[in-house]
Amino acid sequence: MARVPLPRPRTVIALAAAALVVRHALGRGVERSPLWPMPALEDPISGRDRAGLGGAALRMMITERQEAADGVVRLRLSGAELPPWQPGAHLDLVLPSGTIRQYSLCGDPADTTSYTIATRLIEDGRGGSREVHEQLHEGEEVEVRGPRNRFPLVEAPAYVFVAGGIGITPILPMLRAVEAAGVPWRLVYGGRSLASMPFVAEVEKLGGPEKVSVLPEDERGRPDLAAVLAGAPEGAAVYCCGPDGLMDAIAELCAADPPGGGLHMERFAPGGARHRGGVDTAFEVELRRTGTTVSVGPKTSVLTAIREQALPDLAYSCAQGFCGTCLQRVVAGDIDHRDELLTDAERDDQMLICVSRAYGDKLVLDL
Repeated sequence: MARVPLPRPRTVIALAAAALVVRHALGRGVERSPLWPMPALEDPISGRDRAGLGGAALRMMITERQEAADGVVRLRLSGAELPPWQPGAHLDLVLPSGTIRQYSLCGDPADTTSYTIATRLIEDGRGGSREVHEQLHEGEEVEVRGPRNRFPLVEAPAYVFVAGGIGITPILPMLRAVEAAGVPWRLVYGGRSLASMPFVAEVEKLGGPEKVSVLPEDERGRPDLAAVLAGAPEGAAVYCCGPDGLMDAIAELCAADPPGGGLHMERFAPGGARHRGGVDTAFEVELRRTGTTVSVGPKTSVLTAIREQALPDLAYSCAQGFCGTCLQRVVAGDIDHRDELLTDAERDDQMLICVSRAYGDKLVLDL
């Protein structure tokens, strides 16, 4: 595949000027978008209402529903005086079954009366996307929590964006922001087919062929990611969202040659095994307050083991390490963190038991 040309600032002055422009255009909000705060808890939270930790719950009306692409539904949720958000933010959407799923905001942050989200139907998923597609219609009310931002747009003299399929949703508001700021940027957007890729017309209108490469796999094959990154301007920030294979490939390339502006990624699936050479092993979990020890098999989560062997009513929701419902304090043991939520400080003595495991033979929970 031919090398993807990327715009290069001509002088140091141009770089500095671009950084100043994006600073003023994006505002300081991108630096004030912390990960959802998770205070250390003196008591276990099993069975307790955690809605307050995720921000106030909002009741919103679905005022628009569109087919954004094959298998992709776009929803406009309307309200009044909505909490502000910055590019990269997402909402917790409470589905009719009570299940909570996270969806990136892909509308306009300046719009204080509505939020826009889009979701792809996952045929072999756990049912959340099917609920959205089959049960959410115009005129119905839904509950949302947030917004929260763990994927903020940082200041940089230039940007390279790589999106795969529905991964375009958090990146779309970023494109609008950097284009409005006049900062150099480039987007490589791939997908299975053109018909399956949402917001193609919008991103092409934003940047044109000089800035946007739309690469449906059935027509163009997979993008040459090495060429994309090799052509990045000095100091560029690299943003990537999409399937795990795409993000793993980008992460590997950037590890070998780190971009000046850093690599920024967002995953909406639980991470894989991160220790023991990628192999999960069995371990025990002592429930200090309950006085019970449960066995966790190599293919069983801590959450499942505790619910099956000791506490059947233990609270949980997303089971993917995003919502925080199953957060528990760890009294002893080394934690193999696999969530996408907690800060480094919170990881010292807390874990999300739906995805995280023991790095060793035993954990002790304050539960």
